Amino acid sequence: MTEDRGYDRTQHAPLGFLLGLAALALMLVVVALMGFAGLCFGYMRVSDGGDCLLIRYGPLPVFRKRIPYAGIASVERGRSAWIDGLGIHRLPGRGTTYNLWGRDCAVLRVGDRVIRVGSADAGELVEFLRGKLAGAGAPAGTLRTRP
Repeated sequence: MTEDRGYDRTQHAPLGFLLGLAALALMLVVVALMGFAGLCFGYMRVSDGGDCLLIRYGPLPVFRKRIPYAGIASVERGRSAWIDGLGIHRLPGRGTTYNLWGRDCAVLRVGDRVIRVGSADAGELVEFLRGKLAGAGAPAGTLRTRP
């Protein structure tokens, strides 16, 4: 005697496998981008370039900025706001911020622009820049900012 089981079939498709591969690919892209960002923003070095202030991020030297001393109208010690963010940010009405960690910074007026340069020793950076602007011949040297 045979038992009537009705209908019972399973349809297979590679959709689940393809979605899994897409998720894995997306995760690898995100990991690669985060790794790249980590290599670009591992540290920020601020140094005297002779006639300009040099800002370099690293260890992968992708992002850098040169600010000629001749273009700096004034410098003062300041603090960046949370809206200024971390890294490199340009916001309308607030200017450009270069930093990695913390809020202490040197606030430079360059023409009609405001540039904030973050530093763990903002007071020393401001004094160095004031010496350069005054033509006091401040000794050339490297000022580093670290998180």
